[in-house]
Amino acid sequence: VVHNSVQQFRKNATVTQEELAEAVGVTRQTIIAIEKGNYTPSVLLAIKLANFFDTSVKEVFYLDNETK
Repeated sequence: VVHNSVQQFRKNATVTQEELAEAVGVTRQTIIAIEKGNYTPSVLLAIKLANFFDTSVKEVFYLDNETK
């Protein structure tokens, strides 16, 4: 299972879900689903999110056996 730190990165950046969604070209509902772990984004969207936060995909998304 893929987990993520999108909500943590977003809050640290003081960005709303709507602002993040607009920046990466998705809906607010998609951001909500990603943050809740109900949706695993495409590779392209994962890269866009990591780029938005100026970090690597591996820092934002990780597998069960990886620690954060």
